[in-house]
Amino acid sequence: MTPSKNWKETIPDDEAARFERYAEQLRDLARARARGGKASRALHAKGNAGVEAQFTVLPDLPEHARVGLFSSPKTFPAWVRYSNGAGARQSDKKGDVRGIALKIVGVDGKKVIPGLEDAKTQDFLMIQSSAQPFSNADDFVWLVTAAAKPLTLLPRLFGHFGLVAGFRLLKTFMGAINRPVPSLSTSSYYSALPTRFGDYAVRYALIPRVGPAPGAKMGSAADYLGDELAGRLEEGPVVFDFKIQFFVDDKRTPIEDGAVDWLETDSPYLTVATLTLPTQDAKSERGVAIAEFIEGLSFDPWHAQELLRPLGNMMRARNAAYRLSTRERGAAKEPDGTERFP
Repeated sequence: MTPSKNWKETIPDDEAARFERYAEQLRDLARARARGGKASRALHAKGNAGVEAQFTVLPDLPEHARVGLFSSPKTFPAWVRYSNGAGARQSDKKGDVRGIALKIVGVDGKKVIPGLEDAKTQDFLMIQSSAQPFSNADDFVWLVTAAAKPLTLLPRLFGHFGLVAGFRLLKTFMGAINRPVPSLSTSSYYSALPTRFGDYAVRYALIPRVGPAPGAKMGSAADYLGDELAGRLEEGPVVFDFKIQFFVDDKRTPIEDGAVDWLETDSPYLTVATLTLPTQDAKSERGVAIAEFIEGLSFDPWHAQELLRPLGNMMRARNAAYRLSTRERGAAKEPDGTERFP
């Protein structure tokens, strides 16, 4: 069945100026944490691992899935950054949102970001939750800035959202950050927000071919997530399926409300590609050089072909925030495939 094309964005007149203010607030938080040093990412500051990969578009996709870089079967080189979600670099043992960012290299076509129209990259960013705790960027930025003063967070939370909505948000958020993560390679990751897909709209996900082992437990070291992945990649490759869900209607699969989960019963997943982390020695001189290179890059859902541009309130807010963060950090230029490591 061909998916619906009846999706739409709703953009208030004051949104651009409001999102610029939010971007400045997040930048100021990053500056405050830097304490005079070089500012880091406002969120997802700690990279767990940076590794090389291949992204393979599958053959024989249905016509409505042959969009942009998915138009024909091909394998692209890619860089992968795993990260914790907090704005501070903290132990992997502490509850947090875990994320993965892909930068696919060698992607032709005009890109969205002004000045990078001819870049050869396409990024996909995901977290371990299939929906956001927040409906919109206003709520998200309010909580991030309020959390900078943790002693007053709870009363301010209930004052801002109300008792019932505040408890609901707190429960959802705590559930997301307290999920046990024994391994980065056996976890599923989700865009949790929509993206244009030609004439359609989708959310996307990475689902591991191998799930968690029964009884798998979290490590005890501060950097156990990266260490565990490095050990696994020495033994063999790690493979994920890249899947998409198509927009159905505004109620079940809304574009503007990030807190609504797109259920598989309403919109089944379609596998369109695979992500393979090949066998590699992440602790070798070459592996460390690759990780440092990846850490200097900017990963942004707006590094995208126009046919695959982000959609919705929270994605549009990211456009302003990521652009400011990239300039603040002095992120490296977009790779073009000529990069070489010893």
